Amino acid sequence: MADFAYKVIDTAGRERQGRIRAASDSQARAALIRKSFHIVTVEPAPPRKALLTARTARLSPKQLTLFTRQMSSLMTVSPLEEALRTISRQTESANAQAVLGKVHGGVMEGQSLAESLAREPRSFPPLYRAMISAGESSGSLPIITERLAELLERQAQVRGKIISALAYPIILTLVAFGVVAGLMISVVPRVVEQFDSASAQLPLITRIVIAISDFLSGWWWALLIVFVLAAIGFWQAMRVPAFKYRFDAMLLKLPLIGRLIRDMNAARLARTLATMVQSRLPLLEGLKLTTRTVRNAVLREALEEAVVAIRSGGSLSAALRNAGTFPPLLVYLAASGESAGQLDIMLERAAEYLEREFENFTSTAMSLLEPAIIVVMGGVVALIILSILLPILQLQNLTGL
Repeated sequence: MADFAYKVIDTAGRERQGRIRAASDSQARAALIRKSFHIVTVEPAPPRKALLTARTARLSPKQLTLFTRQMSSLMTVSPLEEALRTISRQTESANAQAVLGKVHGGVMEGQSLAESLAREPRSFPPLYRAMISAGESSGSLPIITERLAELLERQAQVRGKIISALAYPIILTLVAFGVVAGLMISVVPRVVEQFDSASAQLPLITRIVIAISDFLSGWWWALLIVFVLAAIGFWQAMRVPAFKYRFDAMLLKLPLIGRLIRDMNAARLARTLATMVQSRLPLLEGLKLTTRTVRNAVLREALEEAVVAIRSGGSLSAALRNAGTFPPLLVYLAASGESAGQLDIMLERAAEYLEREFENFTSTAMSLLEPAIIVVMGGVVALIILSILLPILQLQNLTGL
């Protein structure tokens, strides 16, 4: 198979240019003629720089969200092929151009959009492709892409709020650790040199700080190596299913973090299932695809058991209730939606409530965490300063005068 660059005139009299993949020049011309194009030129396409990165290129979550929103808007006023070509041309990222170029090429070869997206599985997850396929089979692709765009934008908002909530405490903690490390490694050793000739014993707090400072000054490189090795070991251990399951179970049992993880995953599950039910995608298939996106091993196993229960004839609410790891509100609203025949509406309400609770809980926890970090680190710095000031204040006794 080779790439051919073409210039054609469509049935509306507009000139079109693009690339098509075919075994030969004649097959490329035949594919264009089948689309009712009047061929101007067809010739072997020169290699594009963007295509050199096609094997490693992928769309970021932000680029995928933008692509979906652009596609949902353009498909209402132009054919799919033209919409894909327009989006591919206007993007400034070489990686995105490579990915979208392959998708556009697949559509030009006669494949469906879902089949073309399957060429880039790293950029378009199975859940995404399944919803696109459902839209194509039901003739409601513009509506499905609109719902997909809303779903991705909502998920991006949640990610943005999490990052903004965690950014300040993390930066504050790193700066505080840097200040303390600077004091212990650089400042304290120079100050305590003045007390080397003291005949009296230094205060206990001063001796402790000096011992810690000497250890950090002499062995900081060993601590760094231990930290790196521990990080590598933990990363390797997380690839072992049994260890990851125990670790994820421990996270869910933590007082604050466990609730955050549970509510975040439950909200994402509810919103995704609501979108898929609205798109007329089978609930069982939607749940199976959603299960793959859950990273917590305990919750993923619970969803896998729910899939088995639903396949055996059970309901979604009963499966979630038996799992015992999801918020009671989600179970209750799912049951109400099933009994009233409005599962999509009730799941969306559950997602909105859980997201709102997640945001409120996160903002409250972060508002308490920030002053706690300041107080703790301020106390550490105060102890270091006190350990230096005490010998100075007792300098006359220490020198034996």
